[in-house]
This record gives sequence, structure tokens and C-alpha cells, in this order.
Amino acid sequence: MPGFIAARRSIRAFRDEAVPRAALATLVEAACLAPAPHHSRPWRWVVVETPDAKRALADGMGDAWRGDLAGDGVPGARIDELVAASHAKISRAPAIVLGCLTWDGLDRYPDETRQRAEWGMGLLSLGAAVENLMLTAAHLGYASCWVAAPIFCPEAARDALALEAQWLPHAMVLVGRAAATYTPPVRPALPLDALSAWL
Repeated sequence: MPGFIAARRSIRAFRDEAVPRAALATLVEAACLAPAPHHSRPWRWVVVETPDAKRALADGMGDAWRGDLAGDGVPGARIDELVAASHAKISRAPAIVLGCLTWDGLDRYPDETRQRAEWGMGLLSLGAAVENLMLTAAHLGYASCWVAAPIFCPEAARDALALEAQWLPHAMVLVGRAAATYTPPVRPALPLDALSAWL
């Protein structure tokens, strides 16, 4: 396996060290080289650096999750614990790159089936863009972790940061230098026979 792919790990513990804007710009540029439907650019990138913006994002998404957990019947003490852990993860990350999906460049259809498929193509493209971003972060010596939480509350994440109405956050990537105590776990062998078919 190519070393640059194996170097990407999901790391959630970071040093208390800012990520230079030039490095973050390089990550966003790499994300924008991802394939997209119809030669479009259906994604937007929001770099969250300031404590106030991190806190606002954590609060907005936390409130949405709190409502979902309560609706699921989760006990209040457990809800508080989960939301607090999420808040700490977001607010303590050195930098966050929020991947938003828009309809810019995507086709519109009168029927729900094709419309849903078109949005799905945009989501696939966003996933490819996030992978580009994370592989580039690893190449530059930065740790990252893809947090999927915004896909469950895109409007709440958008409104927490007062983003444009059509920018819907769907992916959140935490970025920073890995904590000195981080030791990568050994990856188990891939069960390729179970994960693939050859015809």
C-alpha cells in the first residue's frame, strides 16, 4: 500500500499548537481538486480557527444533538455527558475545516428520485474532497479526524456560524499536530475476500 495512504489516521488528540493559515489553505486547495459531477464545484469550505467560532459551532450542533438524544429517550445525565464530550472535542481542536455541500453546478430534476441521486453525487464528491484534504494533512505532518456529526444537523451547524443559506455543512475535519502521547494502533489485516468480489 502506498505510504501516503497508510499515513492517514483518525487522530482526535492534538497538541495545543495553531495550524498556520498557509497549511490550511493547502488543505482546502487539495480538497478542491476532487472529482465532482458535471465538472462542478458543489462544495464550500469553512475554516474555523477562533475560540468564539468553535464555541458557536459546538453549541449549535450540541443543542441539535441534545434534542435528538432526548427524543430517543436517552437519560438526561448521559445526554449531558455526550454533549460535553462533543463540545470539548470541537472547542479544543487547533483548527476545523467544515465541508459544506451546495447545489452550485448540480442539475435539478422535477422528480424526487433523480433529484436525490444528484444530491447523492454531490455527497460522494464531498467525501472524495475530504479524503484529499486528510491525505494532504498527513503528507504535511498534520493529524486529522473526520467527524460526520454535521450531516445529522446541517442547518444547525450552518446557522451557528451564520453561513449563507445554501451552504449546508456535512463533514467536519479536525486538524492539528498529533499529541505527543499518540501512538497509532496496529491496523488489522484487511479481509479483502469479504470486502470485494472479482467477476
